[in-house]
Amino acid sequence: MQFKITEEYIELYKLIKVADLVDSGAEAKQIISEGYVKRGEEVETRKRAKIKVGETITIGDVSIEVVS
Repeated sequence: MQFKITEEYIELYKLIKVADLVDSGAEAKQIISEGYVKRGEEVETRKRAKIKVGETITIGDVSIEVVS
C-alpha cells in the first residue's frame, strides 16, 4: 500500500494509525514496542520515529510505502 504525506515526515505510530492498521494510537505504540514493525529491513522500536518519503514500513504481511 502507498501512503501519501504532505509534511516533511510522519511519526511512526501516527502512520500506522492513519493507515487503518490498528484501532488506536495506543495499539500502534504497543506493536511498535513489541518489535513487530520494520523500517526498511530493520526492526523499529521508536514510536515517534520520523518516517519520511521513500521509506517502507512493514508490519506482518502489510508494507506501507511513504510517498509525496
